Amino acid sequence: MSRMEEVELTNMCMICDGNGNVLVQNKVNHPSWHGWNFPGGHVETGEYVTPSVIREMKEETGLTVENPRLCGIKEFHKSKDGKRYIVFLYIADKFSGELRSSNEGEIFWYPLSELEKSDKLIDGFGEMLTVFTDSNISEVYYERTADDFKTVYC
Repeated sequence: MSRMEEVELTNMCMICDGNGNVLVQNKVNHPSWHGWNFPGGHVETGEYVTPSVIREMKEETGLTVENPRLCGIKEFHKSKDGKRYIVFLYIADKFSGELRSSNEGEIFWYPLSELEKSDKLIDGFGEMLTVFTDSNISEVYYERTADDFKTVYC
């Protein structure tokens, strides 16, 4: 049995302003994945995970985050090809730069306390939001059941 498998690595970061707001991205330019979430993207070949989140935040928000902290992961197997997909979830509360949107979507500050109530969240983002906000949970994944998927938190 091989211990090697193909994995797609991504990141996402909850940037906090210190006043109860988080930076939200309204994803608009993806054909099948649109709505509100936190900015993030792919870990490039040969790139380390933490530098990838710093790069992605700069590209998508104009902000340079300092000392982002890994708070958990989300993982699943893509139904199309069975490939494992891992999202490294980060939190940052120190940043510099000028806020700007990108071709990934509009960026804006939004109260964290109101975010989970929004009906504009991207599919699957609510499960990740739990990992970002509950220090007792560090992972979310989807377990196959007989006819559906079950969300599991660890």
